[in-house]
Amino acid sequence: MTRLSGNPLAGAVDVLVIGAGHSGLAISRFLSARCIDHVILERGEVANSWRTERWDSLKLLTPNWQSRLPGYCYSGSDPDGYMSMHEVIDFISGYAECSRAPVETDTEVKSVQPLDSGYRVVTNRGEWRTRVLVIASGAFNLPLIPAVSQALPANIRQLSTRDYRDPGQLENAGVMIIGASASGLQLADEIQASGRQVTLAVGEHVRLPRLYRGKDIQHWMHVTGVLDEKYDAIDDIRRARGVSSPQLVGSRDRRTLDLNVLSAAGVRLAGRLAGVRDGKLQFSGSLRNVCQLADLKMNRLLDSIDDWIVEQGVDEGLDSAERFAPTRIPDSPCLGLDLADGEIGTVVWATGYRPDYSWLEVPVLDRKGQIRHDGGVVDSPGMYILGLPYLRRRKSSFIHGAEDDARDLGEHIVAYLDVVSATSRIKMAV
Repeated sequence: MTRLSGNPLAGAVDVLVIGAGHSGLAISRFLSARCIDHVILERGEVANSWRTERWDSLKLLTPNWQSRLPGYCYSGSDPDGYMSMHEVIDFISGYAECSRAPVETDTEVKSVQPLDSGYRVVTNRGEWRTRVLVIASGAFNLPLIPAVSQALPANIRQLSTRDYRDPGQLENAGVMIIGASASGLQLADEIQASGRQVTLAVGEHVRLPRLYRGKDIQHWMHVTGVLDEKYDAIDDIRRARGVSSPQLVGSRDRRTLDLNVLSAAGVRLAGRLAGVRDGKLQFSGSLRNVCQLADLKMNRLLDSIDDWIVEQGVDEGLDSAERFAPTRIPDSPCLGLDLADGEIGTVVWATGYRPDYSWLEVPVLDRKGQIRHDGGVVDSPGMYILGLPYLRRRKSSFIHGAEDDARDLGEHIVAYLDVVSATSRIKMAV
């Protein structure tokens, strides 16, 4: 690593990684094994988003045995449990320490600009030059809150899942949660249990049981190869990358959390939020259709698991195959709520996130603000991206999915640097 004179926290490296989460640390481990000069820049501390942008009771959707990074895995006494937020922080921080990752913390990237052979990276603590840039800042930087939020009355408190910490933050009134993926369901369950009436707006979602035939659903998705499905084998990869997280919760009793469980607990279901007019929330009438579609897709997955079990002859000792009750829809689903009557005090937006590339001054963004890439190889020489949903495999956005993606892109980086070095030698010789 070459330091630029006059600034102890700036320099020139072969590879610069932005983000010291699990993806950035995974690629760092690969680069270190290849003795490639690199540095990781992190705006806060290692695992910063887990420290600052998660609610208190959050647990991983994946079981502990699935928590692993290159050369590192869960070593506790509860492999079938689910890590809490603080345990995830400890896991990732421990990995950074044991791998001796070259992390510069409290270093915020202000801009990235192209050079003739690499990139100029300006931070709050100095300037870096690099041949290769790896963006591992994640896909969940900014809450994706629809414009319709601006039409809500001023007396309604609005929170995103990034801002929410616990029910004590909420008004002592009903709560409207928009979005029914993993986050929306978990918050609906927690807030309803706090004594507040929850109304949940449900759009397209992925329904899954926590356990199937006595084993975690993630076990079956792992052994059947579902999680290893490659991005270039998918007909519509853009749509696949936009699919919401499955309706799962990590809990000590390994329970299934779905819309039926929430309904039984008193949560009121509504369709997708369609608009706000004169202080009234309007919901789509498609609730029954989207729930039937989610049930259908779940049953198709379970059918494929049963077929695999028969083909492999591994059914001995397993629970018998079962199918779960269809999602129960009210005879007259809620189609509207008047925010003026005081029933709703808080709206929680569980509508997902989007990445923040406001610092990226390289023409690689599409019309939706997403980076153009082919399996993590960005449409700009020497630029790569890690940690996005379905980047190279279905498991890409999970902690355990980083290893294979980092290995693939690491090999690409090595080949790229070899070409760059050879080209430089030729130019010098001439």
